[in-house]
Amino acid sequence: MAAKPGRNELCFCGSGKRFKHCHGGLPPVVSLPQVLSSQQIGALVALVDQGRLGEAEISTRSALKSHPDAGILWKILSVALVRQVKDALPALRRAAELLPHDAEAHRNLGAALHDQGQWAAALDSLRQALALEPDDADALVDAADAMRGLGRARDAVPLYQRALLRSPELPEAQNNLGNAFLELGQYASALGCYQRALGLKPQDAQILCNLSNALRHLGRLEEAAAASRQAIGLEPGLSVAHNNLGLVLAALGRRAEAVTSYRQALQLNPAYVEALNNLGNVLRDLGERRGAVPLYAQAIGLDPARAETHCNLGNVLFELRQTDDAVASYRQALALQPDYAAAHLGLAFALRQQRRPADAQVSCQAALASDPNYVEALAFLGELRADSGQFDEAQKLFQRALEINPDFSFALASIATHRKMTRDDTQWLRGAEALAAKQLPLGQEISLRYALGKYFDDVRQYDEAFNQYRQANELTKRYGIKYNRANLTERIDQIIGSFDTALMHAWRDRASPSALPVFIVGMPRSGTSLTEQILASHPAVFGGGEVTYWNGAYDAYRQAELEGKAAAQLIPGMASRYLEHLASLSGAAPRVVDKMPANFMYAGLIHAVFPQARIIHMQRHPLDTCLSIYFQNFFNIGPYANDLDDLAHYYTEYLRITRRWRAVLPATTLLEVPYEALIEDQEGWTRRMLEFIGLPWDPKCLDFHQTDRVVITASKWQVRQKITATSAGRWRNYEKYVAPLQHLMNPAADSRRS
Repeated sequence: MAAKPGRNELCFCGSGKRFKHCHGGLPPVVSLPQVLSSQQIGALVALVDQGRLGEAEISTRSALKSHPDAGILWKILSVALVRQVKDALPALRRAAELLPHDAEAHRNLGAALHDQGQWAAALDSLRQALALEPDDADALVDAADAMRGLGRARDAVPLYQRALLRSPELPEAQNNLGNAFLELGQYASALGCYQRALGLKPQDAQILCNLSNALRHLGRLEEAAAASRQAIGLEPGLSVAHNNLGLVLAALGRRAEAVTSYRQALQLNPAYVEALNNLGNVLRDLGERRGAVPLYAQAIGLDPARAETHCNLGNVLFELRQTDDAVASYRQALALQPDYAAAHLGLAFALRQQRRPADAQVSCQAALASDPNYVEALAFLGELRADSGQFDEAQKLFQRALEINPDFSFALASIATHRKMTRDDTQWLRGAEALAAKQLPLGQEISLRYALGKYFDDVRQYDEAFNQYRQANELTKRYGIKYNRANLTERIDQIIGSFDTALMHAWRDRASPSALPVFIVGMPRSGTSLTEQILASHPAVFGGGEVTYWNGAYDAYRQAELEGKAAAQLIPGMASRYLEHLASLSGAAPRVVDKMPANFMYAGLIHAVFPQARIIHMQRHPLDTCLSIYFQNFFNIGPYANDLDDLAHYYTEYLRITRRWRAVLPATTLLEVPYEALIEDQEGWTRRMLEFIGLPWDPKCLDFHQTDRVVITASKWQVRQKITATSAGRWRNYEKYVAPLQHLMNPAADSRRS
């Protein structure tokens, strides 16, 4: 944000300057009351000029008792009060009222209102002053400032320019004209203004801060850093200089140093809202998302009307998977600023995650209505098109985003994600590798590394592919979310200890008779999305995607158990709430698929609540499964995905809990489908699955890749291709890298035979 130089003092007595000596003269338009003499007025003015402000105030108030309508007395009193930093507005208003043809009276009132940020009222008074004295440079500058304060930077420019024609040596006018150009995005013009202002005041730290901002926007980052450091050298306690240096360092990719600068700015000014936002933003870029939350919350406490902060909070809450809270933050930002493109886009992201694609598209289009060249919104609209299977349209949108900003990493990544890459994609590869070599924010580099991994996998350069995937996963670990093996093992122990055949039979009288839900469970990347797509191609089936419900339901059950309450009493409520949610997604479909893979942990609870529901357990070769997880940039999967040893542990616990369900669930409840067998005999296994969930055969299921529906999982491109066997045995291309996973081979085989 551009800094403003400090204010000069009020003007007085017709000099055309800010409160200069009047030499006893009076404006020709002012007539004195008969009992007041020029000598009396001159004596009061002399007291003010001599700094004897208390005496001037007392004497003027005394005179006003006899002459309450003497505008000149109110004018003198107002100046004495201003110089004592007392409330002068009543006196200023009275002077302007009684001296309607006195330009100074209106200018003084306008200047005081200007300094209080009462921009509309200030502009009204200053316009009256300028109507009387059109070439008053100080009034022109103040009026231009008021225009900027009202968000009318474009209207401010000609006023500053008129002031500079009248008084070219005004550094304040040069500086603030630069501020107006900066707000208008005319950075080269702003730079010229700041350079001229510095020529007039070369040791002014605030002008140097503004110069740094203009240089930063022009991409002249090292010069910008030098200007900020020069400002700090001149005025070490100037918080804005430290904040501006942080902005430059962040733009240079030196984010840890930027953190230090922002913290210094906040040490000097703990209520510096912009620095709180900037520190939160750079911590997000460094992966310290949880550290950003209290900073945004503090900024909102200081300035709840700032839409940007609510949007920033929404962004970090979304990244922390607190989607409902993120939606609330975005909506608050938009209530404050309805045309805020970034908030519309953030809301679109969150609505998509809530499986509200139509609403997400409306929000994305609203972002583009505010800014048609908003590359992030263009790329996300491409993602929404891809969710619906419109891959050609999606590619055009990604390309359009790159035409606007060739360094937009997410568009580059999306191109690779949504089609098969070939060796002819040399231009894409050059752009991606050049961008990856730069100092990118953490999330951007991660997405680009995953995309490069996919490119090299597609063109069968497997060593380079694994190298890129490994870098992506190691970078993801910097977000600081650690996988706790002991916690998962303990949770599996608790689940196994809670659910057995006798318990589930005892709860039958409380269970729901509904056969509406069909659950597809298994490890991620085991074919759950493909299976949902096949079943959702049947006219009687709605694909509900990954419904987030049963993790929380189990936690509620476990809490009741720990408190010694009758946990079975929770069963009817769990059933009704879940069915209400499915109905809100699907309408009147006879079957609704919930393909949340991790529901494999809660199959016992699911069966206790819905004994008539059917559970399809997808199984895939363990090494293919784990590598496919490792190769995906997941938004909502656990941190086990980023480390092969952690993956092996998670997979082992998955085997342990699924063995339990085979032992305690009825054979009519659980159907195990080998992924490799499904792709070899699609029709045979599709018939078995339809029969299992109580539906007749429908040939549409064989043309699942043509089904028109929204898919937001990482498999949305694959599920719209015809089935091939290319994904089976893929792990052999990476055999030299999978040593931490090798021991999964035999236990997995044993589990499938049991």
